Amino acid sequence: MSHARDLGDGHRPARPFSVRVAGARRSARRRALAQLAAATPALPALVVCVVVLSGLADGAGMIWLPLLVAGPALAATTNGPRGVFWAGFLTALLGALLGVRDGVPGRELTAVLAALVTVTLASGLSSVLRGRRERVLAAVRSVAETAQHALLKPVPATVGPFQAAVRYSAAAAEARIGGDLYALIPTPHGVRLIVGDVRGKGLPAVGTAALVLGVFREAAHDEPDLLAVVERIERSLARNLGHDDFVTAVVAGYPRDGHLEVVNCGHAPPLLVSASGSISAVEPPLPAPPLGLRALAGHTPGLQTLPFADGDQLLLYTDGVTEARDGGQAFYPLAEGLERHVSQEPARTLDALHDELLAHVGGRLHDDAALLLIRKPAAGPAVASATGHPGPTARPSEVKCCP
Repeated sequence: MSHARDLGDGHRPARPFSVRVAGARRSARRRALAQLAAATPALPALVVCVVVLSGLADGAGMIWLPLLVAGPALAATTNGPRGVFWAGFLTALLGALLGVRDGVPGRELTAVLAALVTVTLASGLSSVLRGRRERVLAAVRSVAETAQHALLKPVPATVGPFQAAVRYSAAAAEARIGGDLYALIPTPHGVRLIVGDVRGKGLPAVGTAALVLGVFREAAHDEPDLLAVVERIERSLARNLGHDDFVTAVVAGYPRDGHLEVVNCGHAPPLLVSASGSISAVEPPLPAPPLGLRALAGHTPGLQTLPFADGDQLLLYTDGVTEARDGGQAFYPLAEGLERHVSQEPARTLDALHDELLAHVGGRLHDDAALLLIRKPAAGPAVASATGHPGPTARPSEVKCCP
């Protein structure tokens, strides 16, 4: 169990210099890429101008004329068919003028112009096919984003009595979802939430995550007992997963004021931040198997009941956060990062943690990473953390087992 230092008058340490530098570098990189993308359509005209000016300066037009085919060829990668044909027409016109000016023999000039026309026609066809592929890709991406939105729904800033925030990063460069999962929903039995990690990556992991979330959302509304929710997920995975597949998860609920229920199924322990600023890991009383492996392990997870008062916060996360390594192969110290950045605004806290995490790994995560933070705000005016009163600890006040 780790404890944070006293937060005193509520002022937080400034973000490390390395984090600010990494953030500035990412912003500069994005600006440079945006400027390059804006200038790309003008690249064919720039190449043609360089060729024409070189021919004018050198006086040997026949040497430079064949290079003019680069104009329409490049236009096919950045422009539509109309842009390609205009590039080909202007390039042929300039080539003819340059050839006549330098006295290029008619046969050679005709051969160059014929090559320009051929390249223009081929580039135009390539541009048409590229545009068609991009439209299909845009349609597929739109469908995928809709599916992603349905799977990992946005978490509102306020859910029941809690302030909440989520940050999620998929390891796949073009993906928004992966094998990590989360959900936070209000139900007739109180607010319930889950954070989990599916074994494996790619589409199979996404399918398993969708299965877990679907069962959780249904069971969370139907079952008054949190252990029954976990049991429903377990039975569904036992029917649908392979022998080597499993899901680690933490399922939590807030059924009554002042108490939080937690069931840990082989997952990393959540971090509990008291109103006074102390940080402790919510370790399960007994190790429990991941979801999908109960039949092999032979025992069931227990239910922890924790005090959760005004000003307390709970951070759930996946191993993509704690196992993220820097250049020296050192893991990211999540508890220390939370101590540095914890605030009364969950979104602000997670923004700082996420920036620091990316700075730690050099800007690119190699595993899916999820962070979910809830905070129970005080009913009245916020109490300064300088009061020094101890917050709730992570010891379970009640433990019972799944049926």
